Amino acid sequence: MASFVEILSNDELRRTVNRLASEIVERTSSLENLVLIGIHTRGVPLAQLLADQIQHLENHAVSLGTLDITFYRDDLDSIGIRTPERTDIPFDLSSKTLILVDDVIYSGRTIRAAMNAISDYGRPDTIRLAVLIDRGHRQLPIHPDFVGKAIPTAREEAVKVSLKTIDGYDGVHLIRRL
Repeated sequence: MASFVEILSNDELRRTVNRLASEIVERTSSLENLVLIGIHTRGVPLAQLLADQIQHLENHAVSLGTLDITFYRDDLDSIGIRTPERTDIPFDLSSKTLILVDDVIYSGRTIRAAMNAISDYGRPDTIRLAVLIDRGHRQLPIHPDFVGKAIPTAREEAVKVSLKTIDGYDGVHLIRRL
């Protein structure tokens, strides 16, 4: 049995994405060299939301890519078999400021795998990390540059990000196992 606690409502999630996009714009020296790459699964629509908001704020289209890290993970035995998604990086990464986008950062293993995968596609000038939720409990020395909301959690809890394009609604919930 589990209980669900709302962390971000639909409106709060939208405002959080808007703030993240503003922070990315403020801390990026040249939007001409900015690219966003969403990590499958929910990092992809989050990257799209960020790109749309940056376009709205700055009237500048940001290059957008997707990244599947399945074969770069070192913990497949603990997370189970997954069907790989399509990686699509339709631009050169050289001299770019690359923002990796994911929904939740926990141990840091997903981001380590993503950085390993990115190295197969080129060498960006800078790699930064944007996450909607930072729930702590890092196993690797990886820290996001842009955080929507930091939520202290217990290891036995889970954070569920729901996005309209995948789940039919937007919101973030903390799941406590009872």
